[in-house]
Amino acid sequence: MPNIGVLAIQGDFLEHKQVLEQLDVKVPEIRLPGELDGIDGLIIPGGESTTIVQLIDIYGFRPVLADKVKSGMPVWGTCAGMIAIANNLTDKRPEPLHLMDIEVSRNAFGRQADSFEEDLDVEDIEGPPFHAVFIRAPVVNSMGEGVKTLAKLRDGRPVAVRQGAMLATSFHPELTTDYRIHDLFKRIVENSA
Repeated sequence: MPNIGVLAIQGDFLEHKQVLEQLDVKVPEIRLPGELDGIDGLIIPGGESTTIVQLIDIYGFRPVLADKVKSGMPVWGTCAGMIAIANNLTDKRPEPLHLMDIEVSRNAFGRQADSFEEDLDVEDIEGPPFHAVFIRAPVVNSMGEGVKTLAKLRDGRPVAVRQGAMLATSFHPELTTDYRIHDLFKRIVENSA
């Protein structure tokens, strides 16, 4: 049984935990850097990106997390988590973790009232389109050669990307009853073990 931690310092970590438990995954809530030892992968959830990154720095996660990811630990950022793991942002804050070779725009679609849902064809998962929920969502503006687009909007903008064992989604799969993207991350973690 894989052991996938969820960063539980802010945001919708509980929803990720509940989905992963349905997939027979052990899901510790990670609140301190030392708790990264012994997990096989990590999800950085959606929430408020500036707050999440500030708390990552206050609790001292940044250097430990960078070392773990460089050593091959899979990480998945959803919405604010995508912003956190990006290499660059178009905004001046927060200072991202510089883990994934992508440039991201925060709140790319506008305010909370501009949130939307869209059916996406997602590479690496089988079945019908994935019904994606976008809430004050970011978008990938550019990416390095090692980054693969898994899903994009009708206008061609990437909203799910993968670089090695790192996954990032602009949307919130944990807010649906479709567990296929969580299952994809579970497989990434199992294949990285």
